[in-house]
Amino acid sequence: MPYQHTVHHRTYPFADLKTLLAKATPFRSGDALAELAADTYEERVAAQMALADVPLRTFLNEAVIPYEDDDVTRLIIDSHDAVAFGPIRSFTVGQFRDWLLAEETDASVLYHLAPGITPEMAAAATKLMRNQDLIAVARKCEVVTRFRNTLGLKGRFSTRLQPNHPTDDPRGIAASIVDGLLYGNGDAVIGINPAQDNPAAVVNLLRMLDALRRQYDIPTQSCVLCHVTTTLEAIRRGAPVDLVFQSVGGTEKTNASFGVSLALLAEAHQAARELKRGTVGGHVMYFETGQGSSLSANAHGGVDQQTCEARAYAVARRFQPLLVNSVVGFIGPEYLYDGKQIIRAALEDHCCAKLLGLPMGVDVCYTNHAEADQDDMDNLLTLLGVAGCNYVMGVPGADDIMLNYQSTSFHDALYLRKVLGLRPAPEFEQWLQRMGIFDPRGNLQSVHPSHRLLQPGPGVE
Repeated sequence: MPYQHTVHHRTYPFADLKTLLAKATPFRSGDALAELAADTYEERVAAQMALADVPLRTFLNEAVIPYEDDDVTRLIIDSHDAVAFGPIRSFTVGQFRDWLLAEETDASVLYHLAPGITPEMAAAATKLMRNQDLIAVARKCEVVTRFRNTLGLKGRFSTRLQPNHPTDDPRGIAASIVDGLLYGNGDAVIGINPAQDNPAAVVNLLRMLDALRRQYDIPTQSCVLCHVTTTLEAIRRGAPVDLVFQSVGGTEKTNASFGVSLALLAEAHQAARELKRGTVGGHVMYFETGQGSSLSANAHGGVDQQTCEARAYAVARRFQPLLVNSVVGFIGPEYLYDGKQIIRAALEDHCCAKLLGLPMGVDVCYTNHAEADQDDMDNLLTLLGVAGCNYVMGVPGADDIMLNYQSTSFHDALYLRKVLGLRPAPEFEQWLQRMGIFDPRGNLQSVHPSHRLLQPGPGVE
């Protein structure tokens, strides 16, 4: 159905819902590249005003990608919880936005509402929000997951310890892991992006990670971020797999470009659950997403990149993951041009995912050819901490020497925990105190060269 709104005696028509969503999106380079963005600021405002009047029920009847053409659309519609949707079924997008910001809409209300929200509803509401609105709404949400520790609790802030190495040298990786642990990093996961994605190399890394974790009795989980088929082969070979990783997107074609399907993800989810390696919970999946992935694969179907990103969260939600994160600035300036666009996109991603019930983290990052710098990342890191982000990355020196991009350092997590009064996951915090890395008040301690973590052992020498 057509949509329209009049501004200053000029009527702006929008052919369909996906066009309206795209034109209402705050400007970013990816939508301009795809020729989906509003041509003028006035047209964008007109689209936002028209979008505010769209009933939420419309999103259940008008798919941005046809039901018969896309398995992600089918997943969204077929899994929609009409009972959970009940409290907001009469709302327009604008009313939904205002209700999300209301005092009485608290964490409990949002927890029970999550199965009734579609990604497109969440994306639409956030297109009408300022950055402070995105922070305020996301902060209300609490999404808790468990494997060997408990992640996502209010007042807690976790990190993925990312010890990547350009040649997968176990000694270099182990050195980075020890360095990160001594700064209190690694409670979300110790996760390696392998330089080579083949089963033998991945199995070796998994065994090294598991030996190190068991040697020091660390209450965390490990992951080698290889393709899901490689992880399945590692499981078949008896490797100690904690989490299954996969990048996912918001359309069937995007996921096909990643070499995955919903059926393949379901197979991997079941295989990992059957290992029963978790001690306090059974969440076993780790997904990464990012605005621009569908466009870069020419698989967006005319849908703006933020809405495509939100649809990826429906894929993640299907498998009850331990971790999800947006690699927000990683894809490059063709999709998010500068620090301002990266910050906006990260706050959108975090808010949408939390509304949909996901344990959302963000890789606060940029590529070296983007118009961004570490000051932008400091700003974003602080905003995400205020917004209740579950975790960020911990990279030695904030410079990933294997993936060649800039992220957040081990020190950055210390900064955020200190200024906002946040603490690591409770089980991991207790371990840090037992190891003499943190004192009982959460302050980082200096360690002697004779400290256990600095002595060679299995998986470290």
